[in-house]
Amino acid sequence: MITSIALLKARAGLSRAELVDYYENHHVPLILSLAPTPDHYVRDYLPATGDRGFPADFDVVTRMTFTDEAARRAWLSLVLAEGSGVAEDEARFLDRSATRSWVVEEHVSA
Repeated sequence: MITSIALLKARAGLSRAELVDYYENHHVPLILSLAPTPDHYVRDYLPATGDRGFPADFDVVTRMTFTDEAARRAWLSLVLAEGSGVAEDEARFLDRSATRSWVVEEHVSA
């Protein structure tokens, strides 16, 4: 299995509630309309900035798991294809300049 994570920052002026609403009700359906659902696709939202108790330069951790690297690359080629609308949609609710992502090595406790 291949797991990737992305740290995403909300666009300036967007509340936590607006971020969650847009991501879940607009962006996720767009992504799922373009490519098959990854084996595991989860969005973890940090508490609102004033409720965090620590500084963070991101607001969401997105985790996706794919069967293998070929499946991940195929998914990315569909989602990032020119004309997919993903970049334009992300600009509506994310600060794309702050996006960071990695393929990570996941260890699961039994």
